[in-house]
Amino acid sequence: MHIQAQKVGLVLSGGGASGLSHIGVIKALEENNIPIDYISGTSIGALIGGYYSIGYSAQDIENIVRTSFFQGITRGDLPAKYEYLIKEREDFASWITFKFNLHDHYLKNLPTNMINSVPIDYYLMETFTGANHKVNNNFDSLMVPFRCVASDVLNNVPVVFKDGDLPSVLRASISYPFYLRPISINGKLLFDGGLYNNFPIDVMKKEFAPDYIIGSNTSENTVAPDDDDLYTQLRSLLMNQTAFDTLGEKGVVIEPWSKVSIFNFASAKRLIDSGYAATIRVIPQIRKHIQTRSDLNEISAKRKKFRDYQKNQDITFTSLDIKGFNRRQSRFISKSLFYGKKPFTLAQLKKRYFRLASDNQIRSIFPVAVKDSSDKNFSLKLIGKPEKPFYVDIGTIISNRPISEAFLGLQYNHLGKIGFSAYGNGYLGKLHTGSYSRLRFDFPGKLPFYVEPSFTFSRWDYYTSSALFFDFLKPAYLVQEDRFGELKVGLPVGNMSQFNVAGGLTQWSNKYYQSDIFTQADTADKTYFNYWYLQANYKLNTLNRKMYATEGTLLSARARFLQGNESYRPGNTSTDTLFDNKTQPAWLQLKLTFDGYIKTSKGFKIGLFGEGVYSTQNFFSNYQATILSAPAFNPTPESQTFFIDVFRAHNYFAGGLKAITTPVRGFDIRVEAYLFQPVRNILKTNDNKATYSSPFLYRYFTGMAALVYNTAVGPLSIGINYYDNYKQTPLSVFFHFGYIIFNKKSID
Repeated sequence: MHIQAQKVGLVLSGGGASGLSHIGVIKALEENNIPIDYISGTSIGALIGGYYSIGYSAQDIENIVRTSFFQGITRGDLPAKYEYLIKEREDFASWITFKFNLHDHYLKNLPTNMINSVPIDYYLMETFTGANHKVNNNFDSLMVPFRCVASDVLNNVPVVFKDGDLPSVLRASISYPFYLRPISINGKLLFDGGLYNNFPIDVMKKEFAPDYIIGSNTSENTVAPDDDDLYTQLRSLLMNQTAFDTLGEKGVVIEPWSKVSIFNFASAKRLIDSGYAATIRVIPQIRKHIQTRSDLNEISAKRKKFRDYQKNQDITFTSLDIKGFNRRQSRFISKSLFYGKKPFTLAQLKKRYFRLASDNQIRSIFPVAVKDSSDKNFSLKLIGKPEKPFYVDIGTIISNRPISEAFLGLQYNHLGKIGFSAYGNGYLGKLHTGSYSRLRFDFPGKLPFYVEPSFTFSRWDYYTSSALFFDFLKPAYLVQEDRFGELKVGLPVGNMSQFNVAGGLTQWSNKYYQSDIFTQADTADKTYFNYWYLQANYKLNTLNRKMYATEGTLLSARARFLQGNESYRPGNTSTDTLFDNKTQPAWLQLKLTFDGYIKTSKGFKIGLFGEGVYSTQNFFSNYQATILSAPAFNPTPESQTFFIDVFRAHNYFAGGLKAITTPVRGFDIRVEAYLFQPVRNILKTNDNKATYSSPFLYRYFTGMAALVYNTAVGPLSIGINYYDNYKQTPLSVFFHFGYIIFNKKSID
């Protein structure tokens, strides 16, 4: 039997990343002139169908989903050019951050989604708003009439959308539980459409009643739960197994290979090819029942006309409608987006929106473009919530060397006309014990800025006689104590860079021996240096990790002017007998650091590192005090935990190369080598004073070879380190779990 003047409906199932095979299905149908008159879709099927319904070809959709941008937003990643360094939290040794509200039940303080939805939310609005308003929110008037399925979990029913805000309904349909947070439409909290209807053939029949139905099914109805697989257990609990009628001669169901994990969007090419091949196999069967053929030239012309409208449409926002925030919070948001109450276009909104959404004070924010009834302008509707007011950061360092320590951080946030946060942390260990506290005031506007007073205390015990975690044996070879207060004012310079100026007061003390021969009965030499400083800093940071980075760039430049008073108190082992108090001449210090990574081939990257310091600093009272105050070159994690004289100088330049290969996802093999070149070495005289060597007389090498596994909470690493001319041993085996990141020192 042949059907004359048929209408053909395409049904696209859910199934996570496996649904990318729908693109191959559409591609094969297009190439074989099979018409697509209607589309219904759930979850990923709704997204693919949505693209097609607004004029994207199968090739267009394939080009999108194979980009690193698309795969990034499916992980909640924002492209680096839309991240904002000025809004990011400082890097500390925390493994995990808990956010909570004291007024909420503990269950409400549990996280409800794995990824950041901001990139997806904005992308959908940006992509689908133009087409949606061209058809006045009526999905029947899209280039291909479309139906989208979401789930109302309160009433346990599917929700079928045939009109409304297309970006919002697509977003609702892909809201996979625990992965992507749900959104509210018309007062209903909506989740992934696959919960109640993962293959909406019934929707196609009811809404469009086509003569022939082509279904693409990747809903994994046959996957049974596994007692070792949390994903399959949750899926079985959450998803209603879809049953659909046998279509007989009135349709065909295509089931491409799709055995990939639900969030594995990196397999896009393989899945698309699978959908294409599976469809090609049934094309003869389809042609037996469909005589109507589509005209590709006619479709291309129609598609171009539909897409050209979207490209040429200038969406201008003239007002804001903010939901979920109080009056003061709404004012902060308004000042972050409206500059002098001037209207702004969709293109102008993008950077402002991502800067606002990256603020730690904002928990969630969802954009909807609402067309004004009186003219072609738009109102931007923002639906969101402020962030929970309290953060708890927990971490630790576990190591084979006596550097193990515990870390705890606390933060309080308050969003009003300005943003305010109070933060404090503490480290406790043998090598390093310290605390850091700060207040931060964020001022919104065209040029946002922050004001940040802070106070830091650190105690460093470099004596290595004991590996016990809480063993504070005295006397120690070298103990430093650092107390300083600082006032900083910062503002953004582009997205991933900032400029700040700061000033501070420091009380810095050192207890040390100028000889390796001493007993517990001996008293250490003491040097105190109380000083003030002014500095200007520029920092650009696009590194992908706060430790063991493999992508991105770090560029840091600092100019510092400081002056202070040195006080020296010799111990009983010192050849000096007189106390010495003197004002150190003011000095200028310039420091430049670069760290960047280049991808040379799949799984292999090269890192480039460079650092230079110029200083007009003078000598202190003795050699040891001079070395203590000199800038240090510490390019590897372990080098931060040693005090090595030869890698300190007033003026130096250094550089290195890093070879990084990733044989298995999450595992990196790193080989790093560095050359440290002092302009003039600081040498010890016979009477323990400091003097300079001839220029460029000495140079030193250091390096590292390590295997790093980047776990969800922090790096696990074992490696071998080399330090040229280190008096104990040039080689060390270093194991650690956790971030080797400390509060900064005032002298660094």
